[in-house]
Amino acid sequence: MAKGLLGIEDLSRTEIETILDRAKSFQPAAGESFPRLDRLRGRTIVNLFFENSTRTRTSFEIAAKRLGADTLSITASGSSVSKGESLVDTLNTLVAMRPDAIVMRHSASGAPHFLSRYLTTPIVNAGDGTHEHPTQALLDARTILDIRDRLENLKVAIIGDIAHSRVARSNIHLLSKFGVEIVLCGPAPLLPKQLGEMAPGLTLTNDIRHAIRDADVIMMLRVQLERQHESTFPAGDYFKFYGLRLEHLSLAKPNVLVMHPGPINRGREISSDVADSQSSVILNQVENGVAVRMAVLERLLT
Repeated sequence: MAKGLLGIEDLSRTEIETILDRAKSFQPAAGESFPRLDRLRGRTIVNLFFENSTRTRTSFEIAAKRLGADTLSITASGSSVSKGESLVDTLNTLVAMRPDAIVMRHSASGAPHFLSRYLTTPIVNAGDGTHEHPTQALLDARTILDIRDRLENLKVAIIGDIAHSRVARSNIHLLSKFGVEIVLCGPAPLLPKQLGEMAPGLTLTNDIRHAIRDADVIMMLRVQLERQHESTFPAGDYFKFYGLRLEHLSLAKPNVLVMHPGPINRGREISSDVADSQSSVILNQVENGVAVRMAVLERLLT
């Protein structure tokens, strides 16, 4: 990880397991807060977000501070890019101030990879366009392992706006390294057939009931209207055919886990009955985001 964490695709299974094991050691005991350590004392981490974010940006900040690092957060509106400066010049300016790492989110797929070729400061990809969101896939895996103890031989259904989802792509890369049975489900315009070439054994379907049947994990996705040129479905119609409702859970394994990377649009992708049910581990995902990002930052900078 000398150049940072740009994606899951290039990580080995061993590297993934190392990060997940270390993240487990950072998880707080029930009722306690995350440990406050000095592993990164004297280090400075810049969070550079060109897209809106609550969970990812905040958890990276908390993770860095819990490790003793200094943090600086910059949004697109607060950067010189809003004045017409190029992205490369903005990043070069930041690098000249000698931060130890840059956590970056950008709407352009491949932006962190492009910049990593020109910068000496390591970059952590916090989401690039529709390409990847590596720490989300890692925290999703950590959440599953907390309850299931293994990833092998599980069936995971990923449902929703697959076409525009960097979360789906990173999870496909990660889960396929562990032999997980992955089913992708969504309306035809949001489920390109070429996605079936991402990993061996992927199943694509437009039928949510088929996708959910005997699933161990159901991973719902947000409909990313901001990346669509035109609306695929009116909200009510989308929920009718692809919204997860309580009645669907009877088709899955009895102890099925329901996940969502957030933000949740209740009544569009998932019903409140499901989001707040015993099957939901959505808040567990949010909590594990801090532990996983602590593990990533520590591995990167020590």
